[in-house]
Amino acid sequence: MEMPPKTHPTLLNRELSWLAFNARVLQEAQSPEVPLLERLKFMAIFSSNLDEYFKVRVATLRRLVKLKKKTRAKLGEDPAEQLKNLLAEVNKQQEAFGDTFRGSILPELHRQHIHLLSDHDLSETQLEWVGEYFRENVRDLLSPVSLDDNLHHLFLKDQSVYLTFLLTEPVKEKKHQPDERILVMELPTKRHGGRFVQLPAEGEDRYVLFLDDVIRCCATELFPQYKRVQVHAIKISRDAELDIQEEVSGNLMAKIKSSLQKRETGYPARLLYDPAMPQEVLRAIMHKTGIGKGELVAGSRYHNFRDFFGFPDVGRPDLTYPAQPPLPHPTLPRGTGSMLTAIAERDHLLHLPYQSFEYVTRFLTEAALDPAVTSIGVTLYRVSAKSEVAKALVKAAKQGKQVTVVVELKARFDEESNMYWAEKLQQAGANVIFGIPDLKVHSKLALVTRTEDEKAKQYAYLSTGNFNEVTSQIYADHGLFTADERLTSEVSRVFDYFLDRQAKDGFEYLLVAPFELRDRLNELVDREIELAKAGKDAYIILKVNALQDDRMIHKLYEASAAGVRVELLVRGISCLIPQVPGQSENIEQRGIVDRYLEHARVYVFGNDGDEKVFVASSDWMARNLDRRVEVGFPILDPKIRAEVRHLLDLQRQDNVKSRDFHNNFIGQDDKKAPQVRAQLATYEYLKKLSKARPTEKADAKPAGKKAPRKKPAA
Repeated sequence: MEMPPKTHPTLLNRELSWLAFNARVLQEAQSPEVPLLERLKFMAIFSSNLDEYFKVRVATLRRLVKLKKKTRAKLGEDPAEQLKNLLAEVNKQQEAFGDTFRGSILPELHRQHIHLLSDHDLSETQLEWVGEYFRENVRDLLSPVSLDDNLHHLFLKDQSVYLTFLLTEPVKEKKHQPDERILVMELPTKRHGGRFVQLPAEGEDRYVLFLDDVIRCCATELFPQYKRVQVHAIKISRDAELDIQEEVSGNLMAKIKSSLQKRETGYPARLLYDPAMPQEVLRAIMHKTGIGKGELVAGSRYHNFRDFFGFPDVGRPDLTYPAQPPLPHPTLPRGTGSMLTAIAERDHLLHLPYQSFEYVTRFLTEAALDPAVTSIGVTLYRVSAKSEVAKALVKAAKQGKQVTVVVELKARFDEESNMYWAEKLQQAGANVIFGIPDLKVHSKLALVTRTEDEKAKQYAYLSTGNFNEVTSQIYADHGLFTADERLTSEVSRVFDYFLDRQAKDGFEYLLVAPFELRDRLNELVDREIELAKAGKDAYIILKVNALQDDRMIHKLYEASAAGVRVELLVRGISCLIPQVPGQSENIEQRGIVDRYLEHARVYVFGNDGDEKVFVASSDWMARNLDRRVEVGFPILDPKIRAEVRHLLDLQRQDNVKSRDFHNNFIGQDDKKAPQVRAQLATYEYLKKLSKARPTEKADAKPAGKKAPRKKPAA
């Protein structure tokens, strides 16, 4: 993909950079090397990403366009021009998306004897079966609304597919029927149990039909008073920005609930429509909803491709990724061994999803049931609907332990789940803290305090990923279990901040935003600049999801100009432009999109041979550095530090799924070079570690009153 032109001499526009990331997702859907049914999932991811983009970023720009001219001038970039450029790029990607689906994926499904049929493709036998299915399973779910003079306003739900019906040629014997009627109806996907209907198989052939087409097939049966019924699809995306003040005064939960209701009725950001839709139908929809031409986006016959996450199981495991069951951790106890005892003996780094998130829930459940544990503190940013983590905390509170849970209610699109568990925790007696004024709590921390030998000993878990069992199966993250007092004492100070709201500084080991993270990063970069100027080897390796903060980008440019080698592994947004003479010639950038979502953040600084390695929750974005509570933590154990570096090096060597700044695949022109696919290599490396397991002392005994003394890390 050709990168869009930069809008600033030194920075790439954030919006166009995000679209470049989504183009990398589409590349996976286009790749014949990706298993066919996984390609469908990447189509779903692309579509879901774009939906969120319109709901948040495009909606925000549209609000900015409406500001007064003098106010817009202060923004630096003209929002109207940005909107024009990004919509042009979106249209190009939508075309590529449609071409990929129709010209590549559908024909390949057909070759594999999987037939995604339309209503025009059905045989007489299949039509008869679909008619029976419609009458037994679908007809009673349908509630069409007539767009006539009796309807003053039509409200369309956010992200729901609707079908429009244009009825013409009334049956002669039916008197008093208008010559033409227009109706609209929500597609009953949830009540039906999914978007797809699987028809009876014929030999090795499998047949699948959109629910939309089941209704199309039987539309004249639904409206017997008309001979001709034309059916088309539309979908609306609404502004998803929560209109709340980020403050704790007053009832924040009530504000969130109110704002979630407003989200459902938010300003329309986009109306997708079938280009084959008759103009009179589109005009009627616009008139009844109040949607203007600026919100119209020509789509295709079908919308909500994210529904392909629920594509039926057609019994073809050969068309999916091979199973990668979670690996046992080499140093954490298996079976019934005590997590706390194992953590007291040494640090352990968990690699998700290659290793099981169950270690985290075991850690919290053991703490909840241990009579010697007095308190547990956890930060929850995105909580799964059936959260085992939240259940363990509820159990701990009911056991009479002091449980402090920081619940971020402003975690976009997860507010409802977070609210549900916040209420459950409050009912159980936990101290629930709803964020910090003007800040989001994005750090991922757990702290357990246990009485041992009449003294308090603390155990911590610090992570790059959320306490979420569902996302832990697809997000690649790191999590550190430690009882090292250098780290646990500072984690405790972060929890003190949640309780007393007094700004903290003087952290020696942790990098904590919004207090010292930015300054510490500047100091670490400046150290490399000094080394480079002194003629010594100086380098920075930075792995993040997003690199957008202009001050940190210019600091990296300064490092490059001084001769510091900078390697960037950026999955998503990057506003830095590498390899520009006189600006960034010593900066290389690449990113990996593969089976798992790269979510971990790792910062490496050469430090004159005494390398510093940090793992963090924070990207290098202004919001993360200045407006969120984030925590980066050093890897102090030399063996674990070497492990992190080895995994990072595998990503640096990736020549299968790695793309450069221009979205070109790296290394695929060199057919002689050995292939390195980092995620596969990571799994194989951790698999070998799990087999080379040291003696399992921790399995032999539960945590006692007195834990073994921890050796200080080098």
